Amino acid sequence: MPDQLLFAIEVTLNGLMAGVLYALVALGFVLIYKASGIFNYAQGVMALFAALTLVGIMEGQVPFSHLINAIFGTEIHHFGWHVPALAAIILTIAVMVVFAWLVQVLIFRHLVNQEPILLFMATIGLAYFLEGFGDLMWGSDIKKLDVGLPQGINGWIDQTTFDAFGYGFFIDNLDISATIVAIILVAGLIIFSQYTKQGRALRAVADDHQAALSVGISLNFIWVLVWSVAGFVALVAGIMWGAKSGVQFSLSLIALKALPVLMLGGFTSIPGAIVGGLIIGVGEKLFEFLIGPMVGGATENWFAYVLALLFLVFRPQGLFGEKIIERV
Repeated sequence: MPDQLLFAIEVTLNGLMAGVLYALVALGFVLIYKASGIFNYAQGVMALFAALTLVGIMEGQVPFSHLINAIFGTEIHHFGWHVPALAAIILTIAVMVVFAWLVQVLIFRHLVNQEPILLFMATIGLAYFLEGFGDLMWGSDIKKLDVGLPQGINGWIDQTTFDAFGYGFFIDNLDISATIVAIILVAGLIIFSQYTKQGRALRAVADDHQAALSVGISLNFIWVLVWSVAGFVALVAGIMWGAKSGVQFSLSLIALKALPVLMLGGFTSIPGAIVGGLIIGVGEKLFEFLIGPMVGGATENWFAYVLALLFLVFRPQGLFGEKIIERV
């Protein structure tokens, strides 16, 4: 088999793995948009805040220690204990549920029936507040996140492909773990949406708020629920990205990479988020591999947005989105 073809196959596999990580972030956008019609600009910052909280709990860090030390002249930073990863994840989920409840009670309960642009601006404000709050609470230094996920090259794949083709494929164990987690997460969300009472209520709210209210469904409960689930998805995405590149404030920018995914897959489709993520992941890797050398490289920075622009021109609802027809 030609070397170039082997390289292309390896690039494609790595693109699929990267696409899964993009899709994890996009899922949070889709969940909130489906239930409330709100485009949540803060989803990337939620992933950052969840990852910061997880690291802080695991390391036994004192929240707001920098502020406490500045006010009282103390030198406290840690409680002196470490929390196991699983227990820390459970505690972080609890924090994200409380966060969801506060968002609904303090912000969006007062913005019911407001214009979509006002809701969007509210999420922008929420994003900046949460980023500053996370900095104040846990500090701004880069943190290492280790929850026990395997990392580094997968030796079995490397050896098997070398024996078969004379060239070993470099596939990261963390990317494989992210793929498995994403499959389980999507399957769980689909089962929750289709076969539980709360899931059916969520779909009813997504279809028609007023009709859902008329049959006794609580919008407040549904919105707290969907923000909680989106917070859990943000935590999963934060764990995967944080384990890959460290927990740092640039982690919040992964939301920008999710935008082309949403434009391709549609803002209301969970399968669309997955397919869109895979298309973006594979597309940018292959484009960089095939075309990048001809144009000076760094095409991964803009390929996804150009592809999204083409979709906006020719199919603005995305691959799986519903085409909206308005009577005038």
